[in-house]
Amino acid sequence: MIEIKNLFKYYNHKSQKSYVLKDINLTIEEGDFVSIMGPSGAGKSTLLNILGLLDEPNEGTYRFFEEEMHNIKEKKRVEYHRNHIGFIFQAYHLIDEMTVAENIETALVYKGVKRKERQAIVADVLDRFNIVGKKDLFPEQLSGGQQQLVGIARAIVAKPALLLADEPTGNLHSSQGKMIMDLLKELNEEGTTIVQVTHNDAFAQYGKRIINLLDGRIVAN
Repeated sequence: MIEIKNLFKYYNHKSQKSYVLKDINLTIEEGDFVSIMGPSGAGKSTLLNILGLLDEPNEGTYRFFEEEMHNIKEKKRVEYHRNHIGFIFQAYHLIDEMTVAENIETALVYKGVKRKERQAIVADVLDRFNIVGKKDLFPEQLSGGQQQLVGIARAIVAKPALLLADEPTGNLHSSQGKMIMDLLKELNEEGTTIVQVTHNDAFAQYGKRIINLLDGRIVAN
């Protein structure tokens, strides 16, 4: 599914290159569950953003479903985001003017799912996350943990082939965190490929393998 070779990411600063990622080589098969760990500043989120086509490397190759991702056209990028890639962001990225149900529904709207089917799918997800009572509330009326749950529900509702999660349990208390990790494991068993960034050792173990980043390099895989 994913093949990365000799990938570098850097920023030019006062005529010097400041490296974020250095010589990354990585293969992720369909159905894999990968946990990425490492200290702050190791390049974890940058790698996740490149995998999700939100950022581009300066050097190296990234192939997704056998297609080279370098300089793909914006229309193609949008198509991948709509149909193949789901994101769980640390900062939620919910739409303030939309209710909980509407936020979750957006992924299905972009995918072209018919209204009646959308409503049934959203109802099921609201029930699965135990947030039926919050469906008509707006993000500002929710706690941080509740907003995170809605963000996760939105990410999985369209059943993406690849789910990218940046600290998916970072704003949740331990029981909510375990519930989300159990759900991710269930999704993975159903065939979803998952790549998560986490600082939590116990939650990293949900992955089939753990990749450790240090100073932009993979030090264990």
